[in-house]
Amino acid sequence: MTVDFSDEWFQSPSRRSVIASEAMVIGATPQATFAGYDVLRAGGNAVDAAIAAIAVTSVVEASQCGLGGDCFAFVARPGEAPLAYNGSGRAPKGLSAERLLAAGTAEIARTSPHAVTVPGAVEAWCRLHADFGAVDLERLFAPAIAYAENGYVVQRRVAQDWAKGASLLATQENAARFYLRPDGTSPVAGSLHHLPGLATAFRDIAANGADGFYRGRVAEDIVTYLRALGGFHESADFADHRGQYVEPISRDFRGHQVYECPPNGQGVAALIILGLLERLLGSDTLDSAQGIHLLAEASKIAFAVRDELVADPDVAPMDVERWLSQETIAELATKIDRAHAGTRPTLAQMMPAHEDTSYVTVVDRDGLAVSLISSIFSDFGSTLVEPRSGILLQNRGAGFKVAPGHPNCVAPGKRPLHTIIPGMVMKDGRPSLSFGVVGGHYQPVGHAMVLHAMLTEGLDPQEALNRPRSLCQTGPLELETTNSPELARELERLGHRIVRPAHPLGGGHVIQIDHERGVLVGASDPRRDGVVAGF
Repeated sequence: MTVDFSDEWFQSPSRRSVIASEAMVIGATPQATFAGYDVLRAGGNAVDAAIAAIAVTSVVEASQCGLGGDCFAFVARPGEAPLAYNGSGRAPKGLSAERLLAAGTAEIARTSPHAVTVPGAVEAWCRLHADFGAVDLERLFAPAIAYAENGYVVQRRVAQDWAKGASLLATQENAARFYLRPDGTSPVAGSLHHLPGLATAFRDIAANGADGFYRGRVAEDIVTYLRALGGFHESADFADHRGQYVEPISRDFRGHQVYECPPNGQGVAALIILGLLERLLGSDTLDSAQGIHLLAEASKIAFAVRDELVADPDVAPMDVERWLSQETIAELATKIDRAHAGTRPTLAQMMPAHEDTSYVTVVDRDGLAVSLISSIFSDFGSTLVEPRSGILLQNRGAGFKVAPGHPNCVAPGKRPLHTIIPGMVMKDGRPSLSFGVVGGHYQPVGHAMVLHAMLTEGLDPQEALNRPRSLCQTGPLELETTNSPELARELERLGHRIVRPAHPLGGGHVIQIDHERGVLVGASDPRRDGVVAGF
């Protein structure tokens, strides 16, 4: 894709894409990016750099990801289909819907110990490192350990998210001790924060691999803490945890093959939205009332499919191929009124006739591309913090239903529906785009928005990320304030109820691999603290 870099383009006050010739890394914060950059410059590969970057992120952006969360990843080599890794954790074997209902619990609360599934991120990092890494874990974790022990400077967006979560953190003794200042306020941008307990945990993992987390002191401390709160976790739940390589799902879009992780991730929703946009919007722009309207209506359908069918495939497999077929996409498209906003359809009506996350992407000098996303779900996860290490534990289990018969009903050893989805695009058998968009439920919409902007409209990666955003899951249409009042009025005339989101919608990174020019073009979202570094 070619962009006309006119004088007007250079005078625009927006972020610019970065161009490099050999390797590139984009992390969630400057500290994360340059941890990965240093690994690449020292001869490490893309997997090494991604692990170093996400480890640092787990310290400096602990509200979003960490040792207590999950991870999904793509690894793509030129000439080979991308490998997808599902690093999501499972419910304790002692937890069931029947047990919760008998105790009068019909919904798993965010701060409940039942919301804490076994963290899968560390196992995923260690497995990818064992299979692809070239630099030892001690070297990769050194920057994270240094930031945890010596302190790190809090970035602007991190500080904003921290401030919003301060009142909830204050209700949890351990969370307040580790993540608030002595006066009960959150750290401000530019201040220094320390998390020395995380350094000790990282050293255990560096010395013993995944066993240093799942079969050692760290796991024992977490289990003891959760059981004291009424959780059903056992040491065996941690010791038995394994992630797995999974077969990606994909669809063709504008001559490219777009890859997503399969259920229990929500990648299928992104592919459904893309299919509907290709059929209904064609080559027209998303940056219009009609484009935003069709995106909203396609999103309602995709989220309805996700919420009713996406679950742990070991327990409730989904016929993804059927839902992504041209016949099904054509049938779904008939449910959309181009001239008026509709209600979110039920699954029966669609059947054919017969909170937050951190992301890193890296491409190295050999063309190996990594798209890796890690999360503790809501900001600060469950807010439950293991008292010795300070590890924030995820609340992924809050995504389960407590409804026997539902595909996503909580059950012993089951994985919940997952929102985090890394992306990878291939063209002619080679990686073309390594990308991701964080932001909970926004992620499939963000994937579709970025890919349509780049592959259909020809936008530069940074231009695609700079574009104003919208989100519609059920009824209201969220419009970022950068969308014009005139556009909002047009959408209201189409029947949408407009609301302004409390937070910016999502935050993405993109590395475009331009094989014709032999360069990498990187972009990082202005809504977050990330930066691009390449050489």
